[in-house]
Amino acid sequence: MSAVSADQLALDPPAAARRLLGSTLWSGAVGVRITEVEAYGGDPAGPWPDPASHSGRGRTARNAVMFGPAGSLYVYLSYGMHYCLNVTTGPDGTASAALLRSGEVIAGFDEVRARRPAARSDPDLAKGPGNFGSALGITLHDYGTPLLDPTSPIRLELAAPARSADIAHGPRVGVSLAADIPWRFWLPASPTVSTYRRSPRAPRPTAETA
Repeated sequence: MSAVSADQLALDPPAAARRLLGSTLWSGAVGVRITEVEAYGGDPAGPWPDPASHSGRGRTARNAVMFGPAGSLYVYLSYGMHYCLNVTTGPDGTASAALLRSGEVIAGFDEVRARRPAARSDPDLAKGPGNFGSALGITLHDYGTPLLDPTSPIRLELAAPARSADIAHGPRVGVSLAADIPWRFWLPASPTVSTYRRSPRAPRPTAETA
């Protein structure tokens, strides 16, 4: 794997999220190509205030890694059962991250199928953020892993930037705050992309919704 610099992800949240599309996250022999992401900013004191972000109210023990350098793994437990994976982005000291929403398994199929016996087809193996984490076998113990270190057990292999024509965008899934910000990005040609669901707690869509 060629060396990857944190500078390649030390970008504003949408640019960093788009940069991750088509890249591969490896955990041991399992590789998942990233096909859908969501960008999240940080607290009001930063350049990208985002009330929907885990860092939207400032630094805590849970979100501390979001304030560090780009290219670290931020893992959180959703609904007490799903491990969701994020790649930290932006410059060191400024909170932002990209949620890995869906991906295409490209290696380690037998291992992934054993972890995801309920998946109906290969495109479903890592479709949705909880399934993405399950496919790779990642848990809270992996919080803070440096993904750009080639010796790391969990590694990010950046692909060439996807063409704008190959990327779709729209509002983020299931958030009740800042629900119309079009910071969800995906590769529409992939069958692994998840279905958009708006939070029932979100206000009515605005004219700016993409």
